[in-house]
Amino acid sequence: MANIQDSVIQREHVLATTELSKAVANKARYLQTLAAAIQDQDDRLVYQLIDGERYSKEILQAKHGSSDERNEQLVLDISDKLSQYLSGNLIAYLRETYPFFYFEQTSLGHFQFYFGNWWDRRLFGALDVLKVKFNFDQTEYKKLELAFKLETQKKRLNSDKIAEISQQTDQLQSLIDSQDSRDQEKEKVRLQLKKLAQDKVLPWEASKAKEAKQKLVERLSFLTDQDEKAQQAYKIIRESEEKVLVLSKEDTLIGYEKQSIVAKFGSFENFTARNESLYRDYIADLIATKGRVKINE
Repeated sequence: MANIQDSVIQREHVLATTELSKAVANKARYLQTLAAAIQDQDDRLVYQLIDGERYSKEILQAKHGSSDERNEQLVLDISDKLSQYLSGNLIAYLRETYPFFYFEQTSLGHFQFYFGNWWDRRLFGALDVLKVKFNFDQTEYKKLELAFKLETQKKRLNSDKIAEISQQTDQLQSLIDSQDSRDQEKEKVRLQLKKLAQDKVLPWEASKAKEAKQKLVERLSFLTDQDEKAQQAYKIIRESEEKVLVLSKEDTLIGYEKQSIVAKFGSFENFTARNESLYRDYIADLIATKGRVKINE
């Protein structure tokens, strides 16, 4: 009986040894292939090795990917180094395709990009080198998207806000300009109140006199409130002018961005479509330009 058990254990051990050897050999081949691709500067193959599932679906157009995610997990701890390596050709390609984007490295393998090289340009997002993808700052991106949509209404992004602020400013300025007329009216109201206080009122006219006095007091209170608002108006107008200046500058910058996109892509829709096909387009470019010298060499 013991011999039978020993035999079973022995067979299981042999099977486990064989399976483990195959698994280790498979991982070793994967890493060797990746090392050779890097040594040969074959970025296309590197992209295929680090994300075979996506490569199969988007490039080979296969319904089912042929990747081994367990092997791809082997390079997770060197993803920053891989990104740094792959960034050379990718950013060179992006500078040609998106000449209005300017890239800045923030750490090993990590990059952010700005829209334009003009004064007060906007930080527009981060570049995911391994996924060949722009991670746009959604606040800034949606402003640009809305600016294009507003073109059909012949409006700029901040047209309505500026118009609203301008209307409020006009009202405040009118309040300031009407100070003299308010002063004259207040003087008249005070004289009327003084006269009511001095006049003898017959008993049957007391209610009417009280009502008239109340209306005069309310009017005087209203005019006084208007005076206080007028005193605050100068500060509010200055603040409003600063807000309009900021909004106008933003409209100007977005105008530059729109011009840049139209000049390169023709429309915002074409720009969006190119962003969505960026991975496929870039891999196709790598296939077509195999052996291209990296920008840092």
